[in-house]
This record gives sequence, structure tokens and C-alpha cells, in this order.
Amino acid sequence: MNIERGKTLLLVGNPNAGKSTLFNKLARGHARVGNWHGVTVGELRGRARRGALSGYTLCDLPGIYSMDSLSMEEKFTRNVLRERPEAPMIFVAEYATLDRSLPLFTSLAKGRACALVLTKRRLFARAGGKLDVSALAGRLGVPVIEAEGKGGRALAAEIAEALKKPHGAVRGELEGIFVPPREGLSRADRLLLCGWFSVPLFVLLLGLAFFVTFARGMPGDRMKGGVEALFSDVLAPLFDGFPPVARSFFQNGLCASLGSVLCFLPQISLLFLFLTLLDESGFLSRLAYLTDGFFARLGLNGRAVFSLVMGFGCTAAAVLTTRGLDDRHIQRRTILCLPYIPCSAKLPVFLTLAASFFPEPFLAVVLLYALGVGISVCVALLLREETPPFLMELAPLKFPDPVFVCKALCFQVKQFIIKVGTVILAFFLLSWMLSSFDFSFRLVGAEESMLAAVCGWLKWLFAPIGMADWRIAYAALSGLVAKENIAGALAMFYGGFPYGAASAFAFAVFVLTCSPCVSSISATAREVGWGRALLYAAVQTGTALLLSYAAYFALVKPALALPVGAALVCAIVLLRKNHETLSGSFGRQLKKFHR
Repeated sequence: MNIERGKTLLLVGNPNAGKSTLFNKLARGHARVGNWHGVTVGELRGRARRGALSGYTLCDLPGIYSMDSLSMEEKFTRNVLRERPEAPMIFVAEYATLDRSLPLFTSLAKGRACALVLTKRRLFARAGGKLDVSALAGRLGVPVIEAEGKGGRALAAEIAEALKKPHGAVRGELEGIFVPPREGLSRADRLLLCGWFSVPLFVLLLGLAFFVTFARGMPGDRMKGGVEALFSDVLAPLFDGFPPVARSFFQNGLCASLGSVLCFLPQISLLFLFLTLLDESGFLSRLAYLTDGFFARLGLNGRAVFSLVMGFGCTAAAVLTTRGLDDRHIQRRTILCLPYIPCSAKLPVFLTLAASFFPEPFLAVVLLYALGVGISVCVALLLREETPPFLMELAPLKFPDPVFVCKALCFQVKQFIIKVGTVILAFFLLSWMLSSFDFSFRLVGAEESMLAAVCGWLKWLFAPIGMADWRIAYAALSGLVAKENIAGALAMFYGGFPYGAASAFAFAVFVLTCSPCVSSISATAREVGWGRALLYAAVQTGTALLLSYAAYFALVKPALALPVGAALVCAIVLLRKNHETLSGSFGRQLKKFHR
């Protein structure tokens, strides 16, 4: 069979085999890759941009073990393969797991133009494994290509040539040509699979990451101060001689708003660096194994760790990773927990508010992150049900590739800057215009502006926590578009946070627990439907208001905290009842097992 220009090439293989890495090499793309199961959770398409494959469409599919798959992502891949029985295929397999992946390859290769691409040779050889690649190609009757150490252009040329060759009967025999790697756990694995060591190590590393990122005088704080000085002391004074409208536009609309968000870019980058190192080292999959017992008591399983840790970076991305879970009920419960895990977009808001209720921003941020995780655990307990079997393959331990880490970090920084330079900038400029002009388009103060007239009724939402101010309510509302907008709106209207410690803490609780941004709601809708997504968002925002009231009254008027708490309990009971109605009965009791 010959491959024709314009056809789709399917990238297939076991989870964590290296499909997305190959996709990025061939398409010069930025698909998320990671050293754990379930990174690719849907069909990812892109044009090949390397040499002989230039112009072909690559389709990166989620990992699959067999055609009798259980997880949602594997069912998706299975359906694609069955719908396209003659589509050319690039099967990606690790050297070390070739004996396990070969039966799947031989069953899929019949009737297709195909090539077998092998990855992770160094790890295989280091563990004592051996493979005669040329003999394997002869026995299989299809070309076998080694990926490690080759650039995208060289791989594209080999794959294109391989797909043009006529293929014989595909057989899967490894006798005499394959020596598997040594079995058993290494010393590092034995250590990291000990809960008394790994869990405290994770807490220690997390605390160290927070300290370096947020503590006063640490690199994150120093870099944040440098970016703030750039906008306030260097760029803003450049517009002092401009006419009033232009000066207000540049100093209040651009410098104040953008500076208030971009100054947190160094700290967000450090946080993403920590998450990337955690992913790439293989430590995260061991943490999932160790914490499965704990998460089973919450009605989840160990694989939910991947999504919850991803939630510290981006809620929308974390929601999409839930497709890698084995059961739709667990997926929905994980999605309901994710909004309470503080994402990087909430970080600018927390640091803006922290100075009002805590002398040390590091401790304030740790408090809010711990509070978010605690609320997430409570939500999981509230919605707890029996869990299905848990099957997971441990990713190999490895030292993170510095080049890959730098590329991943640069991509995250680029995405953040694009977001700030498009959606958030447009929202800031619209907010500046509406808060600077009246309906006759005269330059006025904020209280006489169009925005004040339209949003005046919103001030009663936050009156119970000492802030009967439409600007605060508008800032909170802007967070439904993107959480970074809240910090920008506060900087534009006030230059900081003008209210006391109790109000600042209550507002931080609202930001922590309210509905996530529009992109996260959209991601949720893709997984559970728009009806559920909008219901989740409405319930989360309503309970967030009650929680903020309870937090404020607990600090200022403890006697009023009781009725608010009672209202919150009623809301929780209704949520539980509604969740049971939506989810239906789920009474399977199955013995869990690990691999």
C-alpha cells in the first residue's frame, strides 16, 4: 500500500510510549507531553512539516493497551481505529515493553500501510535489555525505525519511505532476538514507593517551591518587583505629557492593568517549572500509586492525582485530563473538585489581597492553597461513591531533560503572554473605557461612568462582607472571563485593595471557591455537557458567596456565622441530592488492583 499526499497518519501505541513527542517532532507542534499515563486525551491533529512527510495530516491518538479497552480515552482510540480500518499507521512502542505492545501492533497492522517506531532505547539498554532491530523488521515484515537521537527531518524521511514499501504478512515473534530488561525495582523505586518517604518528600518539595516562589526576598518576589518597577517607574512616566484622555488610557488602562498581571509572570513560571519537573521525573505516577488508598476513600482513585496536580497550573487543562480516568462517575466527581484547586490564574489575585490580611505573602498563599485543597477533599467526600478497579503502569524514573523542560516552560510563558495580550487586554481596555466615560462619551470619574450606572446593583452582592461597592462586584464578575482580570480591575480602580483584612480574606475565599473561568466551563461542557457545566458553575458561585459571608462573619460577627452556615449546609444537601439524581446508582463493588 502506498501513502497518498493528504491522507491521515494515525499515531498509535501504549500510554506514555512517546507518541506526542514524535508528533511534536514531525509537526513542529507543542502538544503536551509528560512522563505519565493519559497526557493525550483526545484526537490531536496537525500538518506534518518535516521533509518527505510535509503536508500529510498527523493524528495523535490517546494511548491504548488493547482493543478491549476500559478507560474513556482508550475507547475513543478504539473507535477511531475501527472507523478507519485502512488508514496508514505509525505505531509507537517502547523498547522495554515491546513484548506487551507487539500483539496490539500485529492485530492493527493487517491491511494497513504501517511502520513501527521504537523509543526510549537508552533506558532499555541501561536495564540490560537487548533487541536485534533488523531481525525484528524481517520477522514482522514491516519497517522498524529507532526514534531516539534523531531529528524530525530524518524521522520523517524514514517514515515516509517505510510507508511506501509493500508489506508482507505481519507476524509477532520475538524468540531469540529480544532480551527483556531486568525485572524488579531499583533502589530509587523502592525508596519512592515507600509512603513514609515519598509523601513527606512531596510535601517538602511543594513547600520549597512555594517558598522560592512567594516568600519575601526570594527569586519569585524579586523578579515580581522588577516587573512592577518596569511598568510603574519606567513605562508609566513616559506618558505624563500626553493629553488627559491619552494619559489616562496609557497609564490607567494599559500600564496599571497589564503591569498588575504581568508582574506575576515570574512566579507563575516558577510554579509551572515545579509541575513540569514533577511530571517528567516519574515521581507523579508513584505518588498516584501511593495515594490511591486515600483517594479511594474519597470516591476517586490514584489516577485523579494527575488531574488534581494539573489543576495547580490550569483548571481547563486539568478538566481535559480527566478523560484519562477509567470511569465517567469518577470523572464527574474529579471535575467538581477541580475548581477548588487554586490555579495559576488565581495567584495574582491572592497576592494582591494577601497584603491586606497577612504580613507575609508566602504564608498567606500557603493558607489559601491549603484551604482550597481542603475544600476539594470535602467536596469529594460529599459526593463519595464506590470506585471501580484501578489499573496504572508506573512511568520510568528519569532525570528531566533540560531542553524539554525549557521548551515546555517557554511554551507556558508564551501562552500566558498571549492570553494577557489578547483576551485580558481587550477586557481591560473595555473596562477602562466604560469606567472613564459617561453615556455622552465625556471623560468623567468612575462614579459617574457608564460602568457605574450599569453595575450599580451589583454592589449588594458583597455588601454583607463590608464592601457595598460596584467596583468590587464588577472585579469579581470579570473573573468569570479570566481570573487574572480581578487583579487588573483592582489595580485599575484602586491601585490595590482598599478594604480591611476581614473583607480581603472573605473576598479571597470567594475567588478561591467560585466558578472557574469561561475556558474551564467550556472544557467541562466538552466532558459532561453544557447543562451539567452551567449547573456546576451556578452552584459553585452561589456556595462561594455563602462561604465568603461565613468567613467574614466568623472574623467580625461570629453570631451571624451560624445562620449563614445553616444556609450553606442546606445548599450542600441539595447539591448532594441533585448529584445523586444526575449520576444514578453506582453500586459496583470491585476489588481494586495495581500494576
